[in-house]
Amino acid sequence: MEIWINPACSKCRGALTLLDAEGADYTVRRYLEDVPSPEEIREVLDRLGLEPWDITRTQEAAAKELGLKEWPKDAEHRDRWVEALAAHPKLIQRPIITADDGTAVVARTEEAVRDALSR
Repeated sequence: MEIWINPACSKCRGALTLLDAEGADYTVRRYLEDVPSPEEIREVLDRLGLEPWDITRTQEAAAKELGLKEWPKDAEHRDRWVEALAAHPKLIQRPIITADDGTAVVARTEEAVRDALSR
């Protein structure tokens, strides 16, 4: 499994602590440094079963500058959202764990991390 993290994020650190405590085998991706491509974001969204606006941190300064809250949330504008996430990775909700079974979870809670571990 792989976990996308921002080391400054307490939720990310908590997820890593739990993964370590459970002896999980995982790879860390510091997504602010190793920025996911639009294709990778689409793949993770498919694995999550979510849309790009579902994993967008709309309170970030970049989101406000882009006016994301005003963007339509529909299929016609999906690529625009994905491109914004790729251009401004800080907007991506974290941590995201891609599980070994091909699914993924936004692992902001202990329950979500445990869910990923059970897959």
